Amino acid sequence: MSNVGMRIFPHISRPPKALIDGFAGLPVANIADNMNRMSCMDAKIRPINDVPLLGPAFTVKSRPGDNLMLHKALDLAQPGDIVVVDAQGDLTNSIMGELMALWAKQRGIGGFIIDGAIRDIGALKKMGMPIYAAGVTPAGPYKDGPGELNVSVVCGGVVVHPGDILVGDEDGIVVINPRDAESLLEKSRAKSRMEHKVVEDISNMAWDRTWVDQALRERGVVFPFEQNHKTSIE
Repeated sequence: MSNVGMRIFPHISRPPKALIDGFAGLPVANIADNMNRMSCMDAKIRPINDVPLLGPAFTVKSRPGDNLMLHKALDLAQPGDIVVVDAQGDLTNSIMGELMALWAKQRGIGGFIIDGAIRDIGALKKMGMPIYAAGVTPAGPYKDGPGELNVSVVCGGVVVHPGDILVGDEDGIVVINPRDAESLLEKSRAKSRMEHKVVEDISNMAWDRTWVDQALRERGVVFPFEQNHKTSIE
């Protein structure tokens, strides 16, 4: 009989590695722009270092302040997986510290996103593993449960399903449903090419700014200098 709230689902469907790797190097902002700004984690989920994050989600749902299920996740997650912890944003107790992160790195885990607190931040910053968290506290966790592995969770205000593609940089995290990934990858690459062209135009003082006034006119903004000019002609 199922024990809701204390369950482990060890097997998840991961997208093809080539599809995941296609997002490497793409700015999170460009990906998010092509998702209508709807799949970005809350700004409270911040990176503790500058290591880019990319991989499929291995999800953990935990009671605030408890990391029993996260410990089990470290033994079940596959190399490259991003462990996503829904600790309900609670910052009273840390969910992970240096020893757990070291074990994860030894196992090849690809990174962490924790909607909760961490500790040992000095050591974690130097570890070379992408880690995002909502806060830092020296107070340690409990190990009692309940919790669940590989169920849908909420992290940074966004629903994350096991196997979703996660992309993170210094701006934050975007969550990609694998069903949308191929078309989104193409659009995001096109967006990056367009922005590179804009950077070139800016350097040449050739950036087309006519759209600004056009947008203002469409919203009913009156330009006084144009009005005065029109009056003087009459």
